[in-house]
Amino acid sequence: MNKYYNENGYLVLRGIFEDSELQVLRKVIVQFHQSWRQENSKIYAEKAINSAYLTAKKHLKEAERESLFKFIGSAKLMDVVTSIMGSCSTFMNTQLFFDPVNETQRNYWHRDPQYHMSVEEQREALLGPNVIHFRVPLFDEPGVELIPGTHRRWDRNEELDVRLEQNGRKNYENLAAGVRVSLDAGDILVFNANMIHRGIYGMDRLSLDILFCDPVPELVKFVDVDCLPDPETLGKLENASAFERAINAVG
Repeated sequence: MNKYYNENGYLVLRGIFEDSELQVLRKVIVQFHQSWRQENSKIYAEKAINSAYLTAKKHLKEAERESLFKFIGSAKLMDVVTSIMGSCSTFMNTQLFFDPVNETQRNYWHRDPQYHMSVEEQREALLGPNVIHFRVPLFDEPGVELIPGTHRRWDRNEELDVRLEQNGRKNYENLAAGVRVSLDAGDILVFNANMIHRGIYGMDRLSLDILFCDPVPELVKFVDVDCLPDPETLGKLENASAFERAINAVG
């Protein structure tokens, strides 16, 4: 498992969660999504494909937040995280991915760091430290298209032109090296945030991404203290280690 991830930058684990586990999670996620859409109706209608900070207090009641913390801090999920990242994995954030309202909106190739790093910094980021997505689809969905190995190698000329829309290229154009990975409810898709990828829209997708990072200052600075559990909730988790490291990091 680790060997495949290290070589390719992604890994799919099939049928990890039972439907009963997903039913509990769906109720919480749907409540968040409804509240978020009401508050962000303009951007949702125009272009949004994801939201973030699901464990914050803004859109969920305390019981719902606790349920979400318990899912993230479950032994089942954290065993997967530890098998990929080792014992120092640190909770970073959560994101929810959904279809755009505009059905003609194109999906787009990107590396996550391109939105806050220069091109040279993006190249240097391939050396680490790491941010890794653990995606849990709540329903069957088309999934994600990824370019294997790009968590460690830089873009080829065509990939860079398409991703950054240079030399007349567009970021939604197909790339020959892309591999499509469809997902079913209960699967986990693990992928490195540095790799070139794009979501595939359709089937009313609703996927929870839980992001973990290496415990280094340049990454934990993105952790929002409002998204972390209080001591009482922390004590109810099967494996609270990733949250504990985040709490210690933000001080």
